[in-house]
Amino acid sequence: MVKPDIKYGSERLEKFINSIMQDGKKNTARTIVYGALDLIKEKDTTVEDALEVFENAIKNAGPLVEVRSRRIGGANYQVPREVRAERRNALAMRWIIDATRNRKGVKTAVALADELSLAAKNEGNAVKKKKDTHKMAESNKAFAHFAW
Repeated sequence: MVKPDIKYGSERLEKFINSIMQDGKKNTARTIVYGALDLIKEKDTTVEDALEVFENAIKNAGPLVEVRSRRIGGANYQVPREVRAERRNALAMRWIIDATRNRKGVKTAVALADELSLAAKNEGNAVKKKKDTHKMAESNKAFAHFAW
């Protein structure tokens, strides 16, 4: 189990810091995440708690359904499945981090702050990925009876 982070006391934020961390550089990851949360507070004066923006971003970027490949009688079908809460959070974090890292020429903390703000408003690349996943599941719901 993950211990809560030192600044906000949130286990989910600590998992996010661990996901951002590369090569065991946890202090660098903390600096990036806390810097991004501080930027969110500075930019948007209507926000009194940056952690709330983070929580909304994770909630909005997490998919409810996904497709899993299933081989039946020599054919592969994309079978839609419901996503467990733990995996939903992990996918949301992964997609937000990927969207942040794909922004070239911008400091990571700034890119992360932008992506979290957009995801909290149901916009941005991470939410687009979620919508694409939902669309794929919707178009393949004819194969839902193959679910295991």
